[in-house]
Amino acid sequence: MTDEETGRVVRPAGRRGPRPERRAAGLDEPVDPALFPDLATRRAQGGVARARWEALLAESGPLLADGAMGTMLFAAGLQSGDPPEAWNVERPDAVRAIHRAYLEAGSRILLTNTFGGNRLRLAMHGLADRVTELDRAGAELLRAEVDAAGGGALVAGDIGPSGAIMAPMGSLEHDEAVEVFAEQAAALVAGGVDVVWVETMSDLAEVKAAIQGVRRVAPGIPLVATMTFDTRGNTMMGVTPEQAARALRAWGADALGGNCGNGPDELIPVVAAMREAAPGAVLVAKPNAGVPVVEGARVVYRATPAAMAADALLLRGAGATFLGGCCGSSPTHLAAMAEALREE
Repeated sequence: MTDEETGRVVRPAGRRGPRPERRAAGLDEPVDPALFPDLATRRAQGGVARARWEALLAESGPLLADGAMGTMLFAAGLQSGDPPEAWNVERPDAVRAIHRAYLEAGSRILLTNTFGGNRLRLAMHGLADRVTELDRAGAELLRAEVDAAGGGALVAGDIGPSGAIMAPMGSLEHDEAVEVFAEQAAALVAGGVDVVWVETMSDLAEVKAAIQGVRRVAPGIPLVATMTFDTRGNTMMGVTPEQAARALRAWGADALGGNCGNGPDELIPVVAAMREAAPGAVLVAKPNAGVPVVEGARVVYRATPAAMAADALLLRGAGATFLGGCCGSSPTHLAAMAEALREE
């Protein structure tokens, strides 16, 4: 069964599939500063976006991200199998209304409606030649909504998985993947994002290509990278939280963590393990609204706003700075989380 929002295969709780091979994706190789600039270089080249990012981090206490985009688009009429990114030009008012609702709930960093906006995923819908148009439009919609609300939040350009499997297990070579992600990142930057947010990754090789692609077009822009962990505590490709934390930090992610998965309960130990492996890292937690449950042909999420709010406090205690929601979450969930975090 596939999650309609992320395209991930969803396994019912309690089932244990074969343990996948763990791949380190060059963890033992030295980091090339020309491809992955260090913090000093990123600060020197980051401009206004870097200044806005560091000003946000300087605020005390936890910071609220947003929640699900796909869940909200389906509620607004998006049909299963249709590309959400097309709504950036076909239904821009609907997309802006979702962003506005998250801003009103208290979100301080919001993701564009561009999760599947790379040429490989868009090619599945005959839209491979519209990467720049759809991604730039997504960034401009969120930029306009944030500015209309006073400019107190950051615009994060959302980059999801390519939709292909990296070589040697699959056919996507590293250099092609870098080009795919660089093309998407360039469009998001042109649309005015403050941050690039790489999310829902399971393979370190793909994350590495995504980060390299982003840095090719915007060496100094703040970059967040999150991976998705399953019931065994690893990603689908066998990456442990500790491996992820060390690799993402070495490759220059300004914040890192986990998103999606089977709900907050499973993300809490992931965040704690990342904190142990990378004590100085800025950590992110954006769990699904509970364990996905199959109902007919759809996947639904049953965690209440109160439950998500309680889990947000536990994730904060585990070490997360940025807290939000993924599949199944809504502005109502985020508003409850915001209230709980204010009272912390």
